[in-house]
Order: sequence, then structure tokens, then C-alpha cells
Amino acid sequence: MDQQLFFGFAIVAFTLACTPGADWAYSIAAGLGQRSFAPAVAGLCSGYVLHTLLVAAGLAALIASQPSLLGWLTVAGAVYLVWLGISTARSWRAASFSSGETDNSPSATGRVATFFRGMGTSGINPKGLLLYVALVPQFVSPQASLPASVQSGILGLSFVAAAALVYTLVALAARKLLASRPAAAGRVTLASGTIMIALGAVLLWEQAGPLLAFFV
Repeated sequence: MDQQLFFGFAIVAFTLACTPGADWAYSIAAGLGQRSFAPAVAGLCSGYVLHTLLVAAGLAALIASQPSLLGWLTVAGAVYLVWLGISTARSWRAASFSSGETDNSPSATGRVATFFRGMGTSGINPKGLLLYVALVPQFVSPQASLPASVQSGILGLSFVAAAALVYTLVALAARKLLASRPAAAGRVTLASGTIMIALGAVLLWEQAGPLLAFFV
């Protein structure tokens, strides 16, 4: 595999992981509301592992080439994001009036739910799928000894590694900076939920025209 291309992709991947969005919002909310934010970060990364597998198998490009299918996936992802944002925003009062201590006895069910919510946040997001489809092939070298699918898998997993590092730092920073400031933590939790709702609404608005055309 071309090392220059790989390091170029690593820089781009790290930059993208550092760009605030729904993943950041979920990481912050998990850092403030969970004793361990590891399930949330693991869930977010698992969603991108799914995208990596789709790209390596060639299915991502196939899905992206079907506008109607991609449109319905976008709608599903947007609705999920709005629901998750509402759930997050509703918890702002608990964060505002808490003593700054997180739940010390999270149930196994709660950890699993947190994991799958994170996986849904990144995995069902068509923007992530398009990111992989548009970005990863640019860094695959036809002259490399490794097959294109293997190169795609390596590149995709390197983004997963960058995302795991960044989201962990984001959740940890939120906890360290805001755990002793319940009022500020509540406002940040509300803002995180609002960001998710806004992003979901934008995705729905983008699909409003195609959906109306489909039914008409």
C-alpha cells in the first residue's frame, strides 16, 4: 500500500473526526450522562466499521448509485437522529440539577442501549456512507500489491481509529470540564440534543423534494 497515500488519508480522516457534528454531540452527552462513555464511543465506531465493510465489499458504491434507496436511508437516519436528539435534550434538567456525579451503577441493558444508539448515530447516517464512497477510493492505489478491497478496509479502519481517539477525548473533556458545573452541563446537554435535532431536520429538508416527487 502506498505510504504517502495512507498518511495523506490519515491526516484527512483525523481532520474529519475533529469536525463537530452528531457524533460529537452524542459523545458529549454520553460523557456527561454516563459513568462510562466507552459503550457510546464503541457504538459510534462500530457504525463506521459497518461503513468500512460496505466499502470493502463494494456495496457502498452500489447503494450510493441508487438514489431512491439512498433517499429512504437518509430519511430513516434523519428520523432516528431527531428522536435521539429529543431524548438527549429531555435529559438536560437531570444534568442541570444533578450534583455532578454520574450514575455509578449502570445496568447491562443501559450499556447495550447506549452502544446501539451510538451505532445507529453513525451507522444509519447516509452522509457517512457517502463520505466513505467519495473519499476512500481517492486514496486507493491501483499499483499497490494489495487488492483494492483490502486497501479500502485498511483506510476505513484507520478512520475508525481516529474517530475512537477523538470521541474519547471529547467525552472525557466534557466530563472533566463540566462534571462539577451542573448548570453548564445541563446547557451543553440541551445544546447537544438540539444539534442532533437540527441535523436531522436538515437531512429531512434535503429529502423533501425527492420524496414528494416519488409520491407524485
